Amino acid sequence: MKGLSRDRLWSVLVLLPSVLLLAVFVYGFIGRTVAVSLTDWGNDPAQALALNPVIRPVGLANYQELFTGFLQVRFRQELVNTLFFTVFFIAGTLGLGLALALLLDRNPRGEGLWRTIFLFPMSLSFIVTGTIWRWMLQPQGGLNQFPAVLGLPPGRFEWLSSTASIWGLDWNRVPLLTAAVVALALGVVAWRAARAGNRTRTLVAGACALVLLGWAVFVGPNVQLLPAPEVHGFNLALVGIILAAVWQMSGYTMALYLAGLRGIPEELREAARVDGANEVGLYRHVVFPLLSPITLSAMIILGHISLKIFDLVYAMTGPDNTYTSVPALNMYLTSFRQNQFALGAAIGTILLILVAFVIVPYLASAFRREEGHA
Repeated sequence: MKGLSRDRLWSVLVLLPSVLLLAVFVYGFIGRTVAVSLTDWGNDPAQALALNPVIRPVGLANYQELFTGFLQVRFRQELVNTLFFTVFFIAGTLGLGLALALLLDRNPRGEGLWRTIFLFPMSLSFIVTGTIWRWMLQPQGGLNQFPAVLGLPPGRFEWLSSTASIWGLDWNRVPLLTAAVVALALGVVAWRAARAGNRTRTLVAGACALVLLGWAVFVGPNVQLLPAPEVHGFNLALVGIILAAVWQMSGYTMALYLAGLRGIPEELREAARVDGANEVGLYRHVVFPLLSPITLSAMIILGHISLKIFDLVYAMTGPDNTYTSVPALNMYLTSFRQNQFALGAAIGTILLILVAFVIVPYLASAFRREEGHA
């Protein structure tokens, strides 16, 4: 018992500095940011950088301003940009990484060299990647001049300067769509809980899904966040940024998938072939299901990166291109160029909530799996 107590004491002493630093410099700063977002710090330019500024609490006024204010059209477009960037970035990175992993899994000649080439972009910072791709995507050079090498007319696509957009969405429909998506997600949770025999979770998730669905049907169409329609869509200038991001991170997903493929026992493949499975059936029913945990982990990490993306956008299109801007860039400009610290803190808090929506469910499921194995 004395040895056990001594070991526990040493464990506490070793972990205590890290816990204290984490509490102060992570959770303490998060709490401070949330507190600042509930004030008017920076709304009065005379008080923004004063030695003892007069700061008054305003509740959720900054958040209301971001989502419904006339002057915050840019922030709302940035949320839409982030949504499209996240979807295409994750899909492109997973698809390209899986394709490269499948090629390398066949042990081609010079596999080590190819693996190094595919992994090399990951060693670069987003600033370097953004600078390289900004040169390549210049309207009068780079990729637009590639067809001329083949004797064809040069391209005219405005990679980083386009103002055209597609798939427009009226911001007034955001509450309705959000309620419908959350209701669908809760319906999936209820269905999975029912299959697992968890009656309590099935009832709770199902009831919440029905409530949200009823709200979306009967109340949502009448909700108006703005006095007039405000359409936001996918701006085509984001295509170049998505290409650069996929190029940099596809090597990471390739390494994950390749490790997963090499970890599948050959006996499983042979057993599937003996049972009559062709190559398509082998990958569909054996290989891809075994790779699903890797896909989930990669989606969580890539989603976390895409929500916080800042340096790549800054390097490729600069801070003032509203068509390609993202919330993290707006937070930087609002806080440190305009000195509106409370509004910038509100943007940072919204980013934290978005990241938490991605990370927390994954961590909860991981902890449940560990407890189940224990």
